[in-house]
Amino acid sequence: MSARYAVYALPGALTPDPLRQRAEAWLGRAVDGSAIAPVVPEGWTRAQLDAITVDARRYGFHATLKAPFRLADGVDPAALDQRVAALAAEAASVTIPQVELRRLGGFYALMAGGPAPALHALADAVVRDLDDLRAPLTDAERQRRRPQRLTPRQQGYLDAWGYPYVFEEFQAHFTLTDRIPEPEAARVEVTLLGYFEDQLGRDLRIDALCVFYEPEPGAPFQLRSAHGLRDEQRQEGAA
Repeated sequence: MSARYAVYALPGALTPDPLRQRAEAWLGRAVDGSAIAPVVPEGWTRAQLDAITVDARRYGFHATLKAPFRLADGVDPAALDQRVAALAAEAASVTIPQVELRRLGGFYALMAGGPAPALHALADAVVRDLDDLRAPLTDAERQRRRPQRLTPRQQGYLDAWGYPYVFEEFQAHFTLTDRIPEPEAARVEVTLLGYFEDQLGRDLRIDALCVFYEPEPGAPFQLRSAHGLRDEQRQEGAA
């Protein structure tokens, strides 16, 4: 089976969120297939924007909780949906505090502006509790992660969990661009700061675990299903 699946955090998975709407207009693509009007910031053409968001657009606006993987033998997509739904039913919604723009490994992303222990705990649970559904990495898949560039701990996580950036290495980020060469970085950063100005500094609520899938290698990732996390604030208000 060539399809890959992933579990992502997606703002506005269950209720509309203005940050997601802005981000998907920036990328020029909505992961649920809905129609959007791609943005063209002042001083840019849409072709220029598309050129710096090739990979970001293909993967779609999200933060990775469990990185893309092939399903293990005997596991079908419906079983994955069921397991994610069961996990979501036992976990609470989380807040990403004071969203800020950062450059991470050469690309730009939206990230938490303060500690987010509940988000980290949720990501840890997703990685651990769903791993029996994941097929082992092939040699080619492992090499695509460039293990020679990883730290020993990251290499260990790659071999054990199929992805090097889990647990202590986890950094939740919502990718907005591909890697930007240094001479272009200042222009891109100024544009992003202006474009997201009214969204930066706000808390971002994640209310669902979302299953994404890549039908075949190189195809855009699509939202398959969204499974609501418990809303503890609503439960407390009803008590």
